[in-house]
Amino acid sequence: MNESRSKKLRIADVVVSALLLVLLISSSLTQAAYGMSTVKCTARPNGDTGSEVYGATETRITWEGQASESEVVRGISLEFPEGTTFSTENARLTILSGEKLMNRSTVPNTFTSDGQTITCTFDEDAPAGAYFRIEVYKVFFPGAGGTMQISGIYELADGAFREIEDIPAIEVVVSSPTDQLARSLREQPWVEAWNSNKFLRLFLNPPLIVSSFPVVFQGFLMALAIVVVAYPLAIPIGLLLAFMRMAKLGILRFLGSIYVNVVRGTPMFLQIYIAFFGLPLAGIQIPSFALGVIVLSMNSAAYLCEIFRAGIQSISKGQFEAARSLGMNGAQTMLHVIIPQTIRRVLPTMTSEFILLYKDTSLLAAVGVMEVVMYAKMIVSSTGSITPYVVAACFYLVITIPLAKLVGNLEARLSDKDSGSNQQKRKRGAKRTQLQAAQPQPEESGTEQACADQIRIEQA
Repeated sequence: MNESRSKKLRIADVVVSALLLVLLISSSLTQAAYGMSTVKCTARPNGDTGSEVYGATETRITWEGQASESEVVRGISLEFPEGTTFSTENARLTILSGEKLMNRSTVPNTFTSDGQTITCTFDEDAPAGAYFRIEVYKVFFPGAGGTMQISGIYELADGAFREIEDIPAIEVVVSSPTDQLARSLREQPWVEAWNSNKFLRLFLNPPLIVSSFPVVFQGFLMALAIVVVAYPLAIPIGLLLAFMRMAKLGILRFLGSIYVNVVRGTPMFLQIYIAFFGLPLAGIQIPSFALGVIVLSMNSAAYLCEIFRAGIQSISKGQFEAARSLGMNGAQTMLHVIIPQTIRRVLPTMTSEFILLYKDTSLLAAVGVMEVVMYAKMIVSSTGSITPYVVAACFYLVITIPLAKLVGNLEARLSDKDSGSNQQKRKRGAKRTQLQAAQPQPEESGTEQACADQIRIEQA
């Protein structure tokens, strides 16, 4: 009897537990069915570069939410973080309803503001299960930036209020000095008059020049780093190729000639594509920066090879013979006599090659290397203005114009030095001729007397 009773109690406990579980599940489903969920809440990027949202700069907030099938909404309120300002002017509500939300409902509405809250009140109830989109213009988040959390509530037709769920936070970037300067420029009357001209607005937009400068400057540092690493690597490779092309061994001359002719005979753009797209297909993975340095250095080495070869061959053979007569071997002669003179002669041409190599870093933008042109291209794609390319051109000119001036000065100095050296040689030759003519001719031209005469002439 007791066993059957305890068995019945256990069955009753199981039934009660099941009923409680069903009630909990139905309660949660009912709550979910009656909750408006947020589909999207975004802020329009308000900088001239990238997709960031800056504080203290005008932006637009777009919120979209979906009501449940049984909810009839009468109004929606959005509360902005403390310190945020906005305007109800031009605020807009869009309602989609019906099967697959294909019907655009035109419900009369009114936007009002109260402190940090903007409220959209419908003059008539929205359709059940409608999809809502609210756009708020002239929104200014605090200049300090940070994570901005927007909250909201909505009113049902029966007068009940419920909280809007799952509104994502918006990350706001601190407004930099350049952004503040660009914003102040936009408010200047002369800038408005300047930008009223389409050509000036596209190519020389003052606010965009200011805002794009720090971004393009990052690419300038990257391009400078690439060429500063690539050029010193190209110099020893170029010297090695020059020695190979002048070697007595035929196979070395052949290999050096093949390399130089192939590299100089094909565009660098094609070489970059082969390296960046061909090597990964072959299973060779190299970081973009390192691969860009390798391609540029190998290309520049072929041109430096011809520069060094021409410089070495311009040294007279008497220099080689004089060094050998002093007991130097071939390596010592090249290291201590020939190369120093060669460097002095080819220094202007080497500087010109550095300028060309720096400009050629722009080709790496085609394969995604973040240098000057790539950063400028990103800004152009987001703004539709060519001004960032003009800013990029200025960064190239900052390097190329002073170096071009330096090349001109070096060439002029070397030219003056060569002309002065030739003039001194002519003067010494004329003086030697005069001394020889004034020297009395001995009756017996012995070896000792001839040597003494020659020493006196050399000393003079």
